[in-house]
Amino acid sequence: MLTFFRSFFNSRFGVLITLAFVGLIGIAFALGDVAGTSFGGFSSGSKVASVGREKISATDLDTQFRGILARLRQRNPQLSIKEFLAQDGLNEVLTYAMDGKAVMQWGEKYGLYVGGRLVDSEIAKDPNLQTPDGKVDNALYRQLLASQGTTDGVFRGEQTQVLMAKLLLTSNSLGLKSPRKVTSRYVAVLTEHRRGAIVTLPPAAFAPTTAPSDAEVTAWYNDHKADYILPERRTIRYLTFTDAAVKDAAAPNDAEIAARYNANKAKYAAADKRKLSQMVLPTEAAARQVLAEVAAGKTLEVAAQTKGLAVAQLGSLTRDAYAGQSSADAANAVFAAPAAKVVGPFKGPLGWLLVRVDAREATPGKTLEQAKPELLKELTEEKRKIEIASFGEKIEEELDNGATLGDLAKELGLTVSETPPLTANGMIFGQDGIAAPAELARVVPAAFQMDGTGQPQLAEVEAGKTFAIYDVGTIAPAAPPLLATIRARVTEDARIAKGEAAAKAAAEKVQAQIQKGVPVDVAVASLGVALPPVDHVDMDREEVQKKGKNAARPLLMIFAMAKGKVRLMQSGRNHGWYVVTVTEVIPGKVDDKDPQFDGFNKELARQQGEELGDQLRGGFRSELGSTRDEDNIRKLQTQLSGSN
Repeated sequence: MLTFFRSFFNSRFGVLITLAFVGLIGIAFALGDVAGTSFGGFSSGSKVASVGREKISATDLDTQFRGILARLRQRNPQLSIKEFLAQDGLNEVLTYAMDGKAVMQWGEKYGLYVGGRLVDSEIAKDPNLQTPDGKVDNALYRQLLASQGTTDGVFRGEQTQVLMAKLLLTSNSLGLKSPRKVTSRYVAVLTEHRRGAIVTLPPAAFAPTTAPSDAEVTAWYNDHKADYILPERRTIRYLTFTDAAVKDAAAPNDAEIAARYNANKAKYAAADKRKLSQMVLPTEAAARQVLAEVAAGKTLEVAAQTKGLAVAQLGSLTRDAYAGQSSADAANAVFAAPAAKVVGPFKGPLGWLLVRVDAREATPGKTLEQAKPELLKELTEEKRKIEIASFGEKIEEELDNGATLGDLAKELGLTVSETPPLTANGMIFGQDGIAAPAELARVVPAAFQMDGTGQPQLAEVEAGKTFAIYDVGTIAPAAPPLLATIRARVTEDARIAKGEAAAKAAAEKVQAQIQKGVPVDVAVASLGVALPPVDHVDMDREEVQKKGKNAARPLLMIFAMAKGKVRLMQSGRNHGWYVVTVTEVIPGKVDDKDPQFDGFNKELARQQGEELGDQLRGGFRSELGSTRDEDNIRKLQTQLSGSN
């Protein structure tokens, strides 16, 4: 699996199996690229796969692919379609799309249902969409939809799929434990100690001292033009303004304030709440056992941990709100209990419940007069947002009617600015470390998706406060520079390339000698070339893992080879060769009473849970029936590889 691709699909809802993706993003994002086209009998309606009663068309897959690519580009603006395809991106997107359809159909087949209110509840949990009083802000919600290039219906469909995945897949790791002997073998690998050697053979040490001829330089350049391609550069013309350009709305009157108060009386009524923590167990007997452990002095969290379970923090709830999650009897018992008391067990929708009352919270009510200041502020802010939205709609309308950036600059009394040539990551071309103005950070990715120049767009720089109107000024496509402008660099590259070939031959000679039993240092000395000192490795696997992405590839190879093996490794294009050998492997050992042992055990259980999830998804597809049209998939891949 692609690491960056799998991490992209991690849902904020915590679904371990990465089905939160998926393919309902940006319905309008790329329809124009596929719809109505034909490619050797292949069209937008051609089927690329099917799951159960549903098919996935070329248009569906193209749209999902481009929507996901757009999200990946938010983290890596220079990621191209060709690079994504080269990483098997199309196949990955199709696999997840098929899994999503399989999960939904299998759940519905066996009577599972995800209702609209449950979807509303999940959306409302997102803190990025909430106002200070905990309600969903429609303006923030619309901004979220716009940022993802989707609609309310499509977004809700995606969340429905996420919730179905939670129902079917998140419990596959509950209670899993790895046998201690298996964990011991796992620990022996993770904590092993290795000794070995890394020989570095840089091409510069073997390259000729004389420069290549003009003919050789020209031939090298023609064969390696792709190595010298300059990235696409664009300038952005823009003007920025603040919400000060928008007139103030009329102040809320007493009637509006009273109407808002009456519409939200429950909010201002006195409330009796409890801050709760809850544990769900599969049987009543298991729940009573935990209750007995708590009575004997264990905390609920410790009792849960020993059984591979968890305690959920429910937050502050009213009696009715908790009754909706459990039952009226459970709510009555919970609200009658003192703080710190664990009550239960109660029969719940997913098992037997134990509930701890973390705190009792009583909120006094507010009269209209008491609530008036906050209502006035709330209504004033809402009216201001409406005025700002209307102002933005007016500008959008003018843009739709053909207004230019200059027209709007004149109307707003502003001056149009233009950036130096930028690359897709927002950096100024040719000026290392210097970025475009900060107010354009959110604009640059969109500007590099535009088809051409002179297409002004409105964007929010800071939500509700700062805005930008921008278009693309000039476009310099990605292309290699003329040889004359980079001849010195190409000449040196051609010279080093000869050294690269000689370095490989030297590496093979060293490898052969080590395999015959010649000591590493002796084999290197026999070359008669000044080389970097041999790196004699003597370390634990854990030391290497702590280095993370900073661990050198040859060092990782030391911990991936069998004892006594000798391998060659290329450092990269024209950067030399390594000879890597392992001389000793000492298995590690952690006593099963060591605190680390439980951590290793949990990690193994997590991996087992993921494997079970993979098998479950495969089982869903198998029961429902699924097919893939490899010919049409290849045709779509070919079509996409010609896109920008």
